[in-house]
Amino acid sequence: MSDGERIAKLMARTGAGSRREVERMIAEGRVARNGKVLTSPALNLTSLSGVTLDGKPLQQKRNTSLWLFHKPAGCLTTGQDPKGRKTVYDLLPPDLPRLLTVGRLDYNTEGLLIFTNDGELKRALELPKHGVERRYRVRVFGDVHQDSLEHLADGVTIEGVRYRSIEANLDRKSGKYAWLSVALTEGKNREIRRVMEYLDLQVARLIRTGYGPFELEDLPVGQIAQLNQQAVQAAWESTRGKAEGDADSAVDPAAAPWRP
Repeated sequence: MSDGERIAKLMARTGAGSRREVERMIAEGRVARNGKVLTSPALNLTSLSGVTLDGKPLQQKRNTSLWLFHKPAGCLTTGQDPKGRKTVYDLLPPDLPRLLTVGRLDYNTEGLLIFTNDGELKRALELPKHGVERRYRVRVFGDVHQDSLEHLADGVTIEGVRYRSIEANLDRKSGKYAWLSVALTEGKNREIRRVMEYLDLQVARLIRTGYGPFELEDLPVGQIAQLNQQAVQAAWESTRGKAEGDADSAVDPAAAPWRP
């Protein structure tokens, strides 16, 4: 007879959050079973019968789904902001299911943001050990040379924080401004901005153009597009370090981008 699975894993499958986020919810006293508030995630269950989050029963999601969103500058990647600033969720259509963001983009960072209803897939795409590549276009101000960028391939330590190998290339230069292409697999908080500052460069614009097998391409700013199940499979494959093919056919032509 099966002993079941950890409650955090089961809840992550419903889209409640990643396993780590669910464990935090339990620590905050937001999760209960049969009316009794749980105090520890060390609980194995065969089902989520009787389990509630914030007093509401958890609903099983139908299938793992993915959405691509073109985040504009000037909004936060969070559910709500105590200061009342705009968040990415304020820009989404109201009829969407509960969605989780894969990673974050800073307030002034633009570009590709992935949403999913699967906490396990979210976590798998985020984990540095899975080596899922994040790609950016960066406009910088300062004196930049390709040879200094190439040193980033060996990794760099800044104020005690170690950043893994970063691939950076100079694409175009005009006076003191330049456009760079940057790719990394770690995604630490404000990583690109801090590394550019380390090189005495000021980031004037930062756009994420790709994440794993997915590309921003021509998705309009502020719009979201649901992907097909082939894209979901490609996402899982990318977390195993052996994604095959590309995501050209991942956007379902029948699913036109929704407008906020």
